[in-house]
Amino acid sequence: MGLKDLFRRWSKKREADALARAESESGMTEREREIDQEDFEARKDDAVIGGSWAGSAAEDAAGDDFE
Repeated sequence: MGLKDLFRRWSKKREADALARAESESGMTEREREIDQEDFEARKDDAVIGGSWAGSAAEDAAGDDFE
């Protein structure tokens, strides 16, 4: 398998994922879309916090306090 084949398979997978996501979102109510967007923003914040030295140290120190 060459690099082109690998990229082609990867891009088809991404397209299929995007289509599945669009289909699921098309059946959502406005409130469900708002909740989904809030969840997405929270996941982005978690990724940024966990990626920094101070943020990951604070998460470790807090333990299960946030759950």
